[in-house]
Amino acid sequence: MQEKSKKVYLETYGCQMNVADSEIILGLLDEKGYDLTDDMSMADVILVNTCSVREHAEQRVYSRLGEFKSAKRKKPEVIVGLLGCMAERLRESLTDKNAQGVGHIVDVIVGPDEYRKLPDLLSQSWHGEKGIAVQLSRVETYDDVTPLRTNGISAWISVMRGCDKFCSFCVVPFTRGRERNRSFSNIVSEAESLSKRGFKEVTLLGQNVNSYRDGKYDFADLINAVSLVDPSMRIRFMTSHPQDMSDKLIDTIAGGNNICKYIHLPVQSGSDKILQLMDRNYDRAHYLNLIRKIRSAIPKVTLSTDIITGFPTETDEDHKQTLEMMKDVRYDGAFTFKYSPREHTPSFRMGDDVSDEIKTHRINEIIELQNSIANEKNIRHIGESMTILIEGESKKSSDEMHGRTDGNKMVIVPCGDCKTGDYVDVTITRANSATLFGTVQQQSRVEVV
Repeated sequence: MQEKSKKVYLETYGCQMNVADSEIILGLLDEKGYDLTDDMSMADVILVNTCSVREHAEQRVYSRLGEFKSAKRKKPEVIVGLLGCMAERLRESLTDKNAQGVGHIVDVIVGPDEYRKLPDLLSQSWHGEKGIAVQLSRVETYDDVTPLRTNGISAWISVMRGCDKFCSFCVVPFTRGRERNRSFSNIVSEAESLSKRGFKEVTLLGQNVNSYRDGKYDFADLINAVSLVDPSMRIRFMTSHPQDMSDKLIDTIAGGNNICKYIHLPVQSGSDKILQLMDRNYDRAHYLNLIRKIRSAIPKVTLSTDIITGFPTETDEDHKQTLEMMKDVRYDGAFTFKYSPREHTPSFRMGDDVSDEIKTHRINEIIELQNSIANEKNIRHIGESMTILIEGESKKSSDEMHGRTDGNKMVIVPCGDCKTGDYVDVTITRANSATLFGTVQQQSRVEVV
């Protein structure tokens, strides 16, 4: 076991799955006596948990690793580790000392399914051995690992790992492997533990939570069981695949008082031709019918999506169909991306035939339309009463607090007597495309029942 004096500094890039993985990593290191520090200059170990979904995410990590050179100069014995999806995908180039100048900086490379080996690899590194562990697993779920959580308000629970969809643009099956589900009982037990510790919100995570199954239990059964643990604890989930969103799950969300009425449902494109090339296994009509079902069962649902622009062979007409899809659905929010070719994926072999100039023009049109729709929808909330969970001080003013609604909308309110972790009723007084602003009606805690 390492001495307590060993300090670990960890940076996380990418999605919520990576955030949850970082908590698993810290849990494993905590068991071995490592301490967490937020001051890199004090660290004995510098770790970066990475994302490979888009090229931009990888370039950010390369840039950051370059900055670790100075830490190595000041403290030569410091160990630098690269973890996660990027470690899995780029293991060969990262061990090459000529690879963008970072190969000689990295001492340890560990993929998403090998985190249990990290403590031993770190120990070996202090004896001059570089360590690599990137093997994918068909069974690893970290079901028995207690994540180290530093935020006492919201928590992520990974319910499954990997993905079996193999969308033609997506590198996840190659970096995170095939689908593996955690046990139903352990997930519910983890939610019970979080409730006892005072957490106010839990998000169930998976690349495609809709495909979760453990014996007779599916994801609808799981989210219902977790919601019954503590009626005052909000339950969220992400991400869903439109192919697997069942009527049973929609009805479960509609009927659960503390299951948030927010669904992130990636459409990626409004063009049937592009959806087919993406291997999404649904078409425009199926997606729109699903939206109608959701809105019929959950009238006040908040919907968000992912959209990729500039996929290979995408034409102006394909782009126009995506804009029409956005107008038909009227999302509350959208995460938009330029297509980024990823090695090993089927779409990589299609070539990248849409110019960056065209991609930029199209994504700007998508963002402009989405901002307009979101602004219109948010303005309609003016005068409404909503319950928000206070998450902390506003980034722009210490005189204000920020919190989120059941529908995942950000609300800014004057501080008053409310504090982080409180549920408070607010009246919305103004809005823009990204944020609602309001006043607190009452500052006593509101039970979510």
